[in-house]
Amino acid sequence: MNFQDFLEYVPNIVQTALPAVEAHLKMAPKERIESLRNLVIEDLNARKAAVMMLLYPKKGETNLVLIVRNTYKGIHSAQIAFPGGKFEESDFNFEATALRETHEEIGVAPEFIEIVKHFTPMYIPPSNFLVHPFLGIAKNELTFFPDLREVANIIELPLNVFLDDEIMIETELSTSYAADVLVPAFKIQNQIVWGATAMILSELRDVLQLAFAENKQA
Repeated sequence: MNFQDFLEYVPNIVQTALPAVEAHLKMAPKERIESLRNLVIEDLNARKAAVMMLLYPKKGETNLVLIVRNTYKGIHSAQIAFPGGKFEESDFNFEATALRETHEEIGVAPEFIEIVKHFTPMYIPPSNFLVHPFLGIAKNELTFFPDLREVANIIELPLNVFLDDEIMIETELSTSYAADVLVPAFKIQNQIVWGATAMILSELRDVLQLAFAENKQA
């Protein structure tokens, strides 16, 4: 999608109601569905984090940036993720966390990003994090400077590809819940995106599709 055309949809995106857990469930492993439906965030004693869903122009087309995390001894080793990380006491709010971590991980300074929407928080049981996703827009082309200690690679995903149902698959994985189970996922540039990142992406897809449809009906 042409980036200037995309910008015309931003007011609709801001006003579109979040589908929340119903969007998350579309990409949730079956073992997580019941717990997601019954989750009471207020009862959690979870660590806090924030991530950035950053849309920006590349050669005039709208793109979404994802990162491939480095391999390390941890639950989320080598996974596809959004730029982001844990809330620090020095952060004014979760929005500040998302901006700071985006700067640290991929080198995009906060002044280049306009945050337009706070999406539904996502609880990640294996790491006990409650993650706050934010949709941000950068209006100029970006140069990324990944932190090589944390980021193995940058994925630039064209919005048209992201919204294509062809990238939605089921694949067999071993998870923290079970071994060799079928899970819904996105196949993006030969990478498998599943779990919390896929569930957050699912809500973003739903919001964008609703906003685009509303604009056509106006």
